[in-house]
Amino acid sequence: MIAIIDYDAGNIKSVENAFTSLGGEVQLTSDPDVVAKADKVVLPGVGVFGDARSKLNARGMDKAVYDTVKKGTPFLAICVGLQLLFDKSEESPDAEGLSVFGGRIIRIPAGEGIKVPQIGWNSLHIERPCRLLKGIDEGTFVYFVHSYYLEAEDKDIVIASTEYSAHIHAAVEKDNVFATQFHPEKSGTAGLKILKNFMEL
Repeated sequence: MIAIIDYDAGNIKSVENAFTSLGGEVQLTSDPDVVAKADKVVLPGVGVFGDARSKLNARGMDKAVYDTVKKGTPFLAICVGLQLLFDKSEESPDAEGLSVFGGRIIRIPAGEGIKVPQIGWNSLHIERPCRLLKGIDEGTFVYFVHSYYLEAEDKDIVIASTEYSAHIHAAVEKDNVFATQFHPEKSGTAGLKILKNFMEL
């Protein structure tokens, strides 16, 4: 069973529908006990970093995330979910991230021809062989909706990057933890392939 953490942070149903279309057994949940029993766990998210962190804490899901990571259960974070795994975000300077990894979340710089938030398709540079992006070709386009981006401290965890007014760390992988700034559930065939890779871990 794949537990999708429900903490009122948006895009929950589209993530559920994507996994269901791939034949996954999925449960939306705000219950840490359900998360603890899951075979795989997903932390989606659309919204403001600080608000998302507060809602995660209010449901006891911060501890559920830590426990999932520690147990070695495959864990996938998407968009704001990815951002929450790191230390700080310029979007909410007073909020602390989960610090699963070191790094910060920075606002996309404004510039000529650059719209913030970025809403649309951008190509991936695959940084290294990895499990999550198995079968995904260099230059594959995926769908982003974000105003802030990841700068990871440990570049070895970065599996894909993209360029949009800055060098953006678009996906990370280490041990049982996987995360994407883009939305695989909205990224067509390539996105479904990424989710299928996660399901088959």
